[in-house]
Parts: sequence; structure tokens; C-alpha cells
Amino acid sequence: MTGGPARTAGTSWAEFGRQLRSLRRAAGLTQLQLGLRVGYHHSAVSKLEAGLREPPAGLVRRLDAVLETGGRLAAIVAAPHEVPRRPGLFPADPALFAPLPGADRPGGREAPDPGMWPARLPAEGLMCPLHGTAGCAVPGPGEVPGLLGGPGPAGGPDPGWGTGAERGADGVRAAVDEAELLHGLTAVLACLIREAFRHGGRVTAVEGLLRALARWAGEVNSAGRLPYGQLRLGAQYAQVAGRLRMERGQTGVAMAWFGHGLRWADAVQDAPARATLLSDMCTLVRLDGDPSSMLGYAQGIGAVDGRRRWTATLSDLYQARGHALAGDAAQCRRHITLARRGFARLGPRDLLEAPWMAGAEGAMRVDSAIGGALRDLAVATGDRAAARRAVGATARSRAQVPPQMRGARLLLTLRLADSWACAGDPGAAVALASEILPEAVRSRESMVTAELRGLHSRLTGRWADLPEVREYRRRLLDAGE
Repeated sequence: MTGGPARTAGTSWAEFGRQLRSLRRAAGLTQLQLGLRVGYHHSAVSKLEAGLREPPAGLVRRLDAVLETGGRLAAIVAAPHEVPRRPGLFPADPALFAPLPGADRPGGREAPDPGMWPARLPAEGLMCPLHGTAGCAVPGPGEVPGLLGGPGPAGGPDPGWGTGAERGADGVRAAVDEAELLHGLTAVLACLIREAFRHGGRVTAVEGLLRALARWAGEVNSAGRLPYGQLRLGAQYAQVAGRLRMERGQTGVAMAWFGHGLRWADAVQDAPARATLLSDMCTLVRLDGDPSSMLGYAQGIGAVDGRRRWTATLSDLYQARGHALAGDAAQCRRHITLARRGFARLGPRDLLEAPWMAGAEGAMRVDSAIGGALRDLAVATGDRAAARRAVGATARSRAQVPPQMRGARLLLTLRLADSWACAGDPGAAVALASEILPEAVRSRESMVTAELRGLHSRLTGRWADLPEVREYRRRLLDAGE
């Protein structure tokens, strides 16, 4: 939705801002708290209240839901003097194409591994950005360089896979079928996700393609057409870029990518992408030890769409961890119960949109989140019964980790060891941790580092004089050399 006549901008948005401020204050929320609940920075809420910007349609609906207005804000947006618009036929807010995080540098030169190339979409949880779960075929890996690596605007040969992708996407619209290019870029991202299971994710390749995709979306938008497929795929690329940066401990850049992805998902009303991006934001603020922000984002997941059981389940899992960080045992356990109940009731539509919630993988993820919440609760409260329950949930999750998810197994082994330490059994903790200590010390993943740091704190803070803990410390020093 874009700005209408001058009267609309001068009258409608000023009135919208006044009403929003009044409703927010009546709800007892600060701009920061409201922003967290709807997934926007508090500065965006401030601009809305000042009448300085037009709110995206999806944001208006969420504001009405969070503030329980009965649709009052939506009624202002749909005032009679505003020209009716049909979804998908009008450009997006130009603010969506603000500068992207980090330096604009070429992507990786190596093509994705053709052995990991998907035959159809969805793949690795990535749906077709145009046709959803319809089962679209993708171009073969040999065809994609032809789509992406043609001469750029300045001419000349393609100097590398990543840079060719950037230049090719800039000049491809007249020569290549748009759907084929979007299918090809989705397949590339699926490959890069699969590669990340085996070795460090190629963040420069993801970000290089993402920048090309964003420029393409901006050009389509400037031509007067909503870049629907480009923004949907851009949200997926931004999520992967943010996750890769988060793994490296680069939390500021990670949050910036998640924020861009969230705005793009919102512009095209992509509820699944919105929910998963908010879940990544939960993880990021949890690493910073911020339960208040985590609960705000977790509640935002639940507000995405009340008809989707998987988003409600995800919301409860993250709320359980947020309350655990805050030391609220009753609320933590309540949301664990709701999450288990919701997971048991997931239906075909839920599993089509969130295949990673299905079967053994879904059970692994749910047990992992519950084990993490119970361990965090034990740390905050000293409750050894919660720690023993954390041992059970984490052990079940660890037993179901596929072999290729080496990083997940490493993280869960450290969490299981820490749960034993919280339960008062340092011997079991040391025995488990000793198996993977060198690999954990070498890991650059921020979540693994956080687990190792927590375990070390628990062991040395209480049992530093035990022989097995002294041996653990010696091995830790040896592993770091």
C-alpha cells in the first residue's frame, strides 16, 4: 500500500497516529513494548504516532489485534476518501528498500554443490515464492549460471558465481522468465542451507545473492508493480543471512537482517516467514539474556495468525524459555504444557507450512526447546527437579538428531551436560562434556559457545575442587591451545 492524495497523508495518517497513541497508552504499553509485540522497532511506532509514515496493511491488523481495538485502526486506514486497492497490484512502501546491512561486496565464487540440488520445491522448508506448496520444478544446476551469470550492465565476462549472480539479476528481467529465476534462486538457497550442515555456511554467497534480489525487487517496485515473489524470497534469504551471522556471534548484523526479512514478509503478508523470523529474534535476544524482549517477540509469533496451530505451538515454546529466563516457574511450565498439547494437535496444513515440525524432527525440536527452558529455569531458581526434567527432554532430543546435524548434536550434548550439573551430578556432566570438548572449543557458533560458557560456570562455580572438575579444566585448557 502506498501513499494516497495529499489529503490522505495530511489527515488520515495524523488521525491514525493520534488514535494509535491513545490506544497504546490505554493499554499501558510503551512504544518499545508495543513494537516488540508487533515485530517493529520502537522508532517505527514513534513515526506512526507522529503521522510521519503510512503503516503497512499487515501491521495495522496486528496493532488492532494486540491493542484489542475491534478494528478501529483498520477503519481509519480504509477511510472513504482513500482509493480502494487490490492486493498485489500496487507497489510496496519504498522504505522497504532502505540500505541493507554490511558492505556491498561480491559473493562466493564457488557454485553450490550439485549433489545437494533439489528437484522440486518446497525444499529445506523453502516454498516457491510464487506458488507456495504447489510442487514447482526448479531449473537444473547447469541452467542456473545461464539465468544468473549473463553479462552485467557494464558487459564483460562473469568473474565468479556470486558476482555473476548479482550482475545477472540486475540485467535479467528482459531476457529471462521471472518465475524461472525465482525458482533457481530458491534452489540455490536450499543448497546453501544443506551445505551449512556439513561445513560453515557461506554467508557472503547468501548476502551477495540477497543484495541482487533486493535490487531486483526495488526495480520492479519502481516500475509500479509489487515485487511479490522477490520480497517473499528476500525474506527467506534474509533469515538465512541472519542465522549465519548469529552463529558467528555478529548479533547486530543478524538482527538487522531479521528486521529486513520481517518487513518484506509483512509487505506480502507471508505469515509463515513472519513467524519463523520472530522465532529467530527470540533466539537472538535470549543469547543476550533479555527475557522481556524475548517474551515480546514470542507473543508476536502467537499473534501472526490464530488459525495456525504451529505458530501457536512455536509461540508457547519461546514463551516457556522467556519465562524460564525470568525465573517464573509457573508460567514456564504452563507454556510447556500448551506447547506439548499444540504439537500433538498439528494438522496437515500445519505440517505443509512447517515440515520441520513433523515426525521425529518435530519431536526433536520440541524436546530441545523444552529441555532448554527447564535447564534455564533450573539455573534461575536452583530447582533440581526442573534440571532432572531437563535431562530427560534434552536426552530424548539428542537421541533423534540426524548425523548430518553435527552442530545440533554438539550443542545438545553440552546442554545435557549442563542439565546434569544443574541437577547436582558434576561427574555425569564432566563425562559427557569430555567427549566433545575439543570440538566445542574450536566451534565458532555463538549458541555452542554460550552453552560451553554456561556449563563451565556451573562446574567451576560450585565443584572447582572435585578431581573430575579439575581434570575437566585441564582438558579445556589443552583443547584451547
